[in-house]
Amino acid sequence: MTYQPPPWPASDSSPRAHDFASPLEQPHPGRGALIPPPPPSIGTPPPLPKMPTRGRTASVWLFALLAVVLVGLVGYFLTFLGAGASIVGFVLALVPFAVVLFAVRLIDRWEPEPRRLLVFAAAWGAIASVAIALLVDLGVGALIGADGSFARDLFSSVVQAPVVEEVGKGLGLLLIIATARRAFDGPVDGVVYGALVGAGFALTENVQYFAISFIEGGVSEVSATFFVRGILSPFAHAMFTAVIGFALGLAARRGSRGTAILGPWLLGLLGAIALHAFWNGSAMLGDFFALYLTLQVPLFILFTLGVLALKREESRLTHRRLGEYAEAGWFTPEEVDMLATSAGRRRGLEWARGLRGDRTPLMREFIHDATALAAARERSLSGRDPRAQEDERVLLQRTAAARQALLAL
Repeated sequence: MTYQPPPWPASDSSPRAHDFASPLEQPHPGRGALIPPPPPSIGTPPPLPKMPTRGRTASVWLFALLAVVLVGLVGYFLTFLGAGASIVGFVLALVPFAVVLFAVRLIDRWEPEPRRLLVFAAAWGAIASVAIALLVDLGVGALIGADGSFARDLFSSVVQAPVVEEVGKGLGLLLIIATARRAFDGPVDGVVYGALVGAGFALTENVQYFAISFIEGGVSEVSATFFVRGILSPFAHAMFTAVIGFALGLAARRGSRGTAILGPWLLGLLGAIALHAFWNGSAMLGDFFALYLTLQVPLFILFTLGVLALKREESRLTHRRLGEYAEAGWFTPEEVDMLATSAGRRRGLEWARGLRGDRTPLMREFIHDATALAAARERSLSGRDPRAQEDERVLLQRTAAARQALLAL
């Protein structure tokens, strides 16, 4: 049986988007694993090998540390806000958090990151970075006091909060790239991890804001706060910290290691602090709603367009790397087009859904492993991952088995 998805556009010799060089192109001093010819088809697919997890997951000790800090945070909220207000704040905070998670999921669909790392990123933002901000705030308050003056509030909002909060969130991204470098392939990964850290921070911060509003002004006050923080700006913290993630992802794509990562991290941190300070300052120094419409909305649109451009770059890279396997006979050119484009994937899933027994899960597995295969080969060619060739071999076996199961009678 041959692979026959819905009719694909006829291929021609004209250049396409994936044929051109990209500004994000990296040198390839490394050598990819030799691509062997595909094996003959056999009746029963072999058992699928599992992907190596070393360098692709967060340490259990980091989760244990977060659990200890979480106990302290819960005690803080119950002591100073009370159980009832904390529950109200938490329920309301889940709404913008869910919106951001859905958006991050859309970004991460191309090459999904390890789930454990995604959970760690959100947990770091919600627990550790909030704890760091609270401790620093208490320390600064003890040193210079809080007299309630406009100058003190302005310093806290435009200087102290952006610096302390973005440093706390950025430390989580440093931990991810230091402990799970093999799952930090490029700018899209950085944006995903950064957005999740920011979303986690916003979740806990919103619990506090909503709870205080409920205590001070009841339903009317908390409704106004929810409108500003939950409706108008659910992506604010995610955008700020995604800037740090983008800088780290770009450094990872270019092969930076060790202390060389600190330079891009600091650059991204400065960008995040600047955006954060600008956002907070617009609420205190001008007409917030006018600035929101004329500056913040265009910034969000630019951010969205940037993410779309990064996803297009991932598509180009996937097409180029899988094309090398197609030349060796592992895929057809039509399959490469299907695997490396969003429209092609949708059509491939529709085709699999019409097969005997509905083979959509198999097609999803095929798409996921093939995309990971392209990323592993890129890491191998760049020379930045000495274990990438092992990933190539494992993923090649997995994609071959999934492909065979899709085409089985």
